[in-house]
Amino acid sequence: MKELKDKLTAALTKARDLAAEAEKAGRDFTAEEREQVKALLAEAADLKSKIAQAEGDDALRKQIADLGAGIEMAQTAGQTPGRTATTDRPGRGKSIGERFIEAEGFKRWMAQFPNGQIPESAKQLMSPPVGFKDLLTGLSDTSAGAFVQTDYTGIYEPLGRRPLTIQDLIARRTTSSDIVEFVRQTVQVTESAPTAEATSTSSGGDKPEGALTFEKVTATVRTIAVWIPATKRALSDASQLRGIIDQELRDDLAEDLEDEMINGDNTGEHLYGVMNYPGTLAQAWDTDMLTTARKAITTVRVTGRSIPTAWVVNPADSEAIDLLKDEVGRFYYGGPMSIDPRRLWGYPVVECEAVPEGTGIIGDWRKAVLWDREQATLSISDSHADFFIRNMVAILAELRATFGLIRPHAFCLVDLAEGS
Repeated sequence: MKELKDKLTAALTKARDLAAEAEKAGRDFTAEEREQVKALLAEAADLKSKIAQAEGDDALRKQIADLGAGIEMAQTAGQTPGRTATTDRPGRGKSIGERFIEAEGFKRWMAQFPNGQIPESAKQLMSPPVGFKDLLTGLSDTSAGAFVQTDYTGIYEPLGRRPLTIQDLIARRTTSSDIVEFVRQTVQVTESAPTAEATSTSSGGDKPEGALTFEKVTATVRTIAVWIPATKRALSDASQLRGIIDQELRDDLAEDLEDEMINGDNTGEHLYGVMNYPGTLAQAWDTDMLTTARKAITTVRVTGRSIPTAWVVNPADSEAIDLLKDEVGRFYYGGPMSIDPRRLWGYPVVECEAVPEGTGIIGDWRKAVLWDREQATLSISDSHADFFIRNMVAILAELRATFGLIRPHAFCLVDLAEGS
């Protein structure tokens, strides 16, 4: 670059001197001077073009070097001591900018422009890709990937459990005993009747005598429990693990308790669930789902002497209710755009996966009671088998409760599907 600029300065200085000499003499250029000045100016123009090209190349090299500065440093640091760019494989040790400019593909692409200079009017240019086989990348553990660290977010997403809905409907009380007793009326007074006035001191005017009987109902508190083994090291090293385990155990207890309140058969340590409770009413399938459901409401009102508070059905049956249509294909219950709460004949529809598909329960759920003897508790101990010498612990979750229907006739089991 310095040599080109020196030659340009010399050519322009000589041309200027010739012009000054003619001006000083008050004359035009001689034919020889004119040819000499033209030659000097042509030489200066050529030198100026070469200088501009060289400056453009330098600017391009600098831009590429700036963009690849980090890669260049990594390659330089990775060279074996004592080895140079001339002794290494081709291109090794040179900057990214130098290797890009010297690439054959780039040289051939630049050759299409006059004097190797891209004109300012050129637009939407794209050079051919130039590959570098020894770049450091983040894709390999032996390259820059060895420095890539995983971003551990700490997010934990469990598998998910079914929604629990029954306890929102029923009454909930506590007990300090292992046995719960309550009194249930079995016969009510129904003998009242119009009575004539007595006609004498010994006849007429007798009033009907009523009858009233009760029974004592006993519900035994049951224990629902689950435990899981874990190592002390795991609990110590993973701080959130204990919380995850505790929540999983509590959720498992809650699911099993809901199953017991619906399907328990009172055998062994099982509770007495609604589906098996003695004294509940039943409504068989009649014509179609809507007809059957309406008759069940009448059964609860007339036979059970109760006002229902909600339907409890399996999600599959809830879907079947939503999809019911009339003869012209219109949804009975508002269709997919309805925002109203689900109702069947005016009563809310509550989904519960514990209820068998094809069977619905309509009733006054205020007459179902859960007595808590001991709400869900968690404890941890190494006093199990050989856990102490193995640095293991058992995490135990348990609850104690009982369940009962203080008025079984307030509930009706309904066949929502033909043949169910």
